[in-house]
Amino acid sequence: MSTSAPEQPFDEAADADEDLSVGLDPIVDPIGGRLVLVGTPIGNLGDASLRMQQAITTADIIAAEDTRRFLSLAQRLDLEHTKRVISVFDHNEHSRAPEIVELIRAGKTVVLLSDAGMPAVSDPGYRVVRACAEADLPITATPGPSAVLMALAVSGLPSDRFTFEGFLPRKPGARRKLLEELKAERRTMVFFDSPHRIAETMDDLHSVLGADRPMSISRELTKTYEETLRGTVASLRDRAAAGLRGELTLVVAGATPEETKPEDHLGEVAALVESGVRAKEAAGQVAQRFGLSKREIYEAWLHQE
Repeated sequence: MSTSAPEQPFDEAADADEDLSVGLDPIVDPIGGRLVLVGTPIGNLGDASLRMQQAITTADIIAAEDTRRFLSLAQRLDLEHTKRVISVFDHNEHSRAPEIVELIRAGKTVVLLSDAGMPAVSDPGYRVVRACAEADLPITATPGPSAVLMALAVSGLPSDRFTFEGFLPRKPGARRKLLEELKAERRTMVFFDSPHRIAETMDDLHSVLGADRPMSISRELTKTYEETLRGTVASLRDRAAAGLRGELTLVVAGATPEETKPEDHLGEVAALVESGVRAKEAAGQVAQRFGLSKREIYEAWLHQE
């Protein structure tokens, strides 16, 4: 009787296409510099990938949203890093971008990271990326933890199509205006919000999107007190009124076809008409996007008050 281990299934196609040497490929460009966007843990240090750590240890320059937080992260992960660490945050990114472009042109590899998650996604980094792209410099990224995708995945709401709207506006008028614009959005929507404003936000969601719209609220993702609340706008409004702590990610179901009327889409028609599209064609484009009748939208456009 043989005691050898059973043979493992072998996928020739996967073996040919996939490089399984995770974390071993060089991040540094052998012929010059590049910009490397590095996603950092959003709470749990265990989410720090080998590739993230390698990018930090091999970089020539670290561009961090908060240099003190970066140094603390490196210390906790026991990482040796570059001699030079510079700050890139909201108020200095515009002036830092040309400097980083010149460093990369000179052959330096610059790692750009924010305090948590992926830089340039509701965090500093976009201006630097744009400047490097305009200068035709190499740009890459190490995939990292994402509050957006994690909250979407655990929400229980449709995730095949979604839109990320970032932080909701602080001012009530601007927040309500944005929600009015998104009222007919058919895709699942993801927002960031502050625990200090969540009660007001839920009041606005209730007023604009309605009490029965399904949604979830995730807080403290990957941290000790991680929690995801699921329900409707009305049920979670009550929870929010009692107070919620931590960083919040809201996932809101898109509108169903019966929730939208032709009159709800006249703003989209108007925008297309202003851009030079004929009204009938604009009505057709909007109807196709939202699964509605072109004739009904065009009639509503013609007879609007």
